[in-house]
Amino acid sequence: QVQLVESGGGLVQAGGSLRLSCVVSGRTISSYAMAWFRQAPGKEREFVAGISRGGSTSYGDSIQGRFTISRDNVENTVYLQLNSLKPEDTAVYYCAIRPSIWVATTSSVYDYWGQGTQVTVSS
Repeated sequence: QVQLVESGGGLVQAGGSLRLSCVVSGRTISSYAMAWFRQAPGKEREFVAGISRGGSTSYGDSIQGRFTISRDNVENTVYLQLNSLKPEDTAVYYCAIRPSIWVATTSSVYDYWGQGTQVTVSS
């Protein structure tokens, strides 16, 4: 059974940083693409960042170089470093894995998801 468990969210002031972690079990992340999405109240789930099997990374347009996705294949963990946070970054952040080597920005093609971790940025 594949499980994803996120952690690292919290309350931070604007301009601050957080590091989110996603520990995966039941699937080797080095063989698949993984991504982070976020969803704010009343809004659709939004692609934040992704990393392909080969290590190529991609980011959503709203990120503008502030976030960095990475992975540790030994720990089977994916990270999302959030810097220069803004109040509009407030959302529940989810990690996801898909049965492909390529990143996709569409949430429906990811087959396993974590439970989410709340990030709240105060002004």
